[in-house]
Amino acid sequence: MAGIKTLDMGMVGALVVSGIVIALHDRFFDTRLPEWLGVFSGSTFVYMLSFCAMLPLAGVAVLVWPRIQAGMCLLQAAIVGAGTLGVGAFVFLERVLIPFGLHHLLYAPAYYDNVVVSGGIYAAWANALPQLAASTAPLKELAPWAAITATGWSKLFGTPGIAAAMYVTARPQNRRRLLALLVPATLTAVLCGVTEPLEFTFLFVAPPLFVMHAALAALLSMAINLLGVVGVFSGGLIEMSSFNFVPLAATHGGSYLAALGVGVCFALLYFVTFRALILHFDFLTPGRGVGPEFELGSKGAFRSLHGMEQPAVPSDDRDELAARLLELLGGPQNVEDVSCCATRLRVSVADPALVAADDEFVCAGAVGVMRRGQALQVVVGLSVATVLERLCDLIEG
Repeated sequence: MAGIKTLDMGMVGALVVSGIVIALHDRFFDTRLPEWLGVFSGSTFVYMLSFCAMLPLAGVAVLVWPRIQAGMCLLQAAIVGAGTLGVGAFVFLERVLIPFGLHHLLYAPAYYDNVVVSGGIYAAWANALPQLAASTAPLKELAPWAAITATGWSKLFGTPGIAAAMYVTARPQNRRRLLALLVPATLTAVLCGVTEPLEFTFLFVAPPLFVMHAALAALLSMAINLLGVVGVFSGGLIEMSSFNFVPLAATHGGSYLAALGVGVCFALLYFVTFRALILHFDFLTPGRGVGPEFELGSKGAFRSLHGMEQPAVPSDDRDELAARLLELLGGPQNVEDVSCCATRLRVSVADPALVAADDEFVCAGAVGVMRRGQALQVVVGLSVATVLERLCDLIEG
């Protein structure tokens, strides 16, 4: 059949396009156009630039992507052929890239795109479940391409060992309060696969512990791979049960019990290793400091600690206008909803009596105000989109 030939760039194409659009937005969203072109300012200007940028990008993709696609086919064979060692390398890299937010670039194309298997590992595994459930052959033989989705084993078994080590090494008077932090963080990691609240805590004070965590995670995944267990094991217990334990228990339950035994051994290894390192190097993990306050970490705090925070947006008259308008509207607590059209802010307020007089809005820089009960329209002009963004930042902040 006749048709239009296209390049399927999958998730890589989406990442490239979104990266370009984000860069253009950050660079040009606040660009001031002449007043007669003001209707094209803000988001509209970014749309126009993005459309123009996609034209040369399409030409580059036609020339470059076929070669990349050929390389991806070779990569598929290399990853599957690397066996257990490849699994360990993949899991180690996935862990160490987490502080920089780059782990998504490593696993997403493999899990959800065509890097390892057509359609991505998740989709291929879901489609293969009936055949896997009907066979007693080792999962590693039935679906070798599913080996690298093993990053969740450390979430299931490693995080409890880490939390236990942090608890027993804390000062006795702090343990009860520390438990209130560790229990929800550990449950979140085990059940849902979200490990950052726990991992970023010791990453702050002891980066070597995080490297050790990545190494132990790699060894754990390799050990379970040697048992012949593969599958969708990248999330927490809920996801693992849905994709593996529940549908395949009848034919592969023995393999999962063996993996459970290995996991428990590694949980103990995590505990012993972390406890020894914390005590030997006197790492000030939560609960070990002399101060009364301690908390779990976050990625934002990590970026701030290491000078990776985003630069502040330079202040201009639109910042001043937004701040003044918010004050005239009765403050953030009086603003229930705010949006905009081409030239006006549309505002719903809780108490109209707190809103200033029209002439004060005009003096602040607005063109005029229209009122109807609790609804107001503040005429700002063609720069209303950028003023709205600043106004929302002030309300949320």
